[in-house]
Amino acid sequence: MSLNSLHDVYHDQLQDLYSACKQSLDATSKLSGAASDKELSEALNAGANGISEGLDVLKSICATHDIDPDGEHCKGMEGLVKEAHAHALDAEFGDADTQDAMIITQYQRMVHYALAGYGCLVAFANRLDLDEDGGQLQKLLDDTYSGDRHMTDIATGNVNKKAA
Repeated sequence: MSLNSLHDVYHDQLQDLYSACKQSLDATSKLSGAASDKELSEALNAGANGISEGLDVLKSICATHDIDPDGEHCKGMEGLVKEAHAHALDAEFGDADTQDAMIITQYQRMVHYALAGYGCLVAFANRLDLDEDGGQLQKLLDDTYSGDRHMTDIATGNVNKKAA
């Protein structure tokens, strides 16, 4: 695809973020299964539900623009998912609390990729006067920020203390 306009960039990034979310959904589910802290596991399950809802919204937005949501493979998220596996799932840990701290680290790296993607898409939609898209994407961005802040609260309130 040739990127000749902001519309083209917008479409490309919708597909990229759709791919990123698909990849992070599976990894998030695995992280949830590996977490020993109940609050962390529940937050990761909620995160997986949010990612799934985001995929539905992104797919719907793509349909309104007549683009295939699967038209792009996000190499950035592919790398982050590999890192999550290597550092949080496949690594050896002295105790479960330390693994929980690493799970949060790897999850938040994936979330921050999504935050950047949603932020850019909101800005593009607003510039292109795609008000409905912009509103839907802003909600996803806000929900993702909320989940990220909750994960930080879990880390600083309990998990990191036990891991130390």
